[in-house]
Amino acid sequence: MTSPNPIVTLATTERPLSVSFWQALIFWFKLGFISFGGPAGQIAIMHEELVVRRRWLSEKRFLHALNYCMVLPGPEAQQLATYIGWLMHKTRGGIVAGVLFVLPSLFLLIALSWIYIAYGQVTWVAGLFYGIKPAVTAIVIQAAHRIGSRALKNNLLLAIAASSFVAIFIFNVPFPIIVLVAAFIGFFAGRLSPESFNESSSHTVSVASKGPALIDDDTPTPSHALFNWKRFAQVLLAGAVLWALPMGYLVMQNGWGHTFTQMSWFFTKAALLTFGGAYAVLPYVYQGAVEQFGWITATQMMDGLALGETTPGPLIMVVAFVGFVGGYVKAVLGPESLFLAGALAATLVTWFTFLPSFIFILAGGPFVESTHNDLKFIAPLTAITAAVVGVIVNLALFFGYHTLWPQGFGELLDIPSALIAVAAAIALFKYKRNVMHVIGVCGLIGICLQYGLK
Repeated sequence: MTSPNPIVTLATTERPLSVSFWQALIFWFKLGFISFGGPAGQIAIMHEELVVRRRWLSEKRFLHALNYCMVLPGPEAQQLATYIGWLMHKTRGGIVAGVLFVLPSLFLLIALSWIYIAYGQVTWVAGLFYGIKPAVTAIVIQAAHRIGSRALKNNLLLAIAASSFVAIFIFNVPFPIIVLVAAFIGFFAGRLSPESFNESSSHTVSVASKGPALIDDDTPTPSHALFNWKRFAQVLLAGAVLWALPMGYLVMQNGWGHTFTQMSWFFTKAALLTFGGAYAVLPYVYQGAVEQFGWITATQMMDGLALGETTPGPLIMVVAFVGFVGGYVKAVLGPESLFLAGALAATLVTWFTFLPSFIFILAGGPFVESTHNDLKFIAPLTAITAAVVGVIVNLALFFGYHTLWPQGFGELLDIPSALIAVAAAIALFKYKRNVMHVIGVCGLIGICLQYGLK
């Protein structure tokens, strides 16, 4: 008997055709312009496009790569794109995927940062940010919910997330220590209760992705993704040279204490020492950029986060905003070259922030590919993902505090901001509205309120 829907049957039972490098390049270029919504939204977009619609790789392979990226310092969504690009088309595929994920947002943020710093006192610009910042608080809460609903599938993982939140919120435990403890818990608990760390039990598997994938669960690891000590050493050497050349030039040209040099060194440390993706790294950036070096103010940091949420690309691209504002305000190249100073600073901090991510993926990817069915590695990665949820909840409270009580708890609650935050949360959680739609409406409300107060 003929199938009632032969097209659907074909789509769900046949393995997709091979994907050329140029086909993939077109997709990564498109992704760079549509990857809104912060890490959670970007990962969701990649899952929908690569696992569900195109079936370039299976759910299990996607989640295993995601868990590895979650344990790395740096932006997990950009690292995931780099990983998948590398897995499909070797080193050039990874570089293209990672660069195109970042490049559009760099150009946009340089332009928007200039508008902000040059015209930030204009009423409509101030109103726009007043409306967007409460929406960002709701978006971070949604990110915690989305990642948590995928990762916290049993009581043990829920307990790890709760303990992570208590550790960082109450006891101010550094995030690297939280990651290390979670990894140990996962390693030992995985031996005692392996079912708690099974990848399929830790994530929601999409029914639509059950057809065979181009890189499926049982697909052998491609030859270029097999671990090789020589290639590992080559990647590390290339990464060291790409870091040392610009850093050495900055030191020789400007000296160690120069703003450009200090920004480059600080964001290198941020890229290497801060785990858990953008939502976990932002408090570290806030502490350094605002409190330690004074490149920007606390208000500007919140405004930068709002800009980061409204542009495509990794949320950690807020570092480009920090660099631009710091270089511009401090007139690093003199009063006649303010824009150039800001643009150069933004480019430098972007380079030093993202370079380690490429090294982590291109050097560590082959090792990870050899472990995608090994519980000894799955369990620690799954536990770390759970711990990250607790850190994101802490960050949501951090943003909420600075938005709703901008003058501190000793002052009155900012009622309009609170109402906007609640409305944004209802739109996101109850009505499942698009992040960009929510940001746009909240921005318009902020503009109306600002003109109403004039």
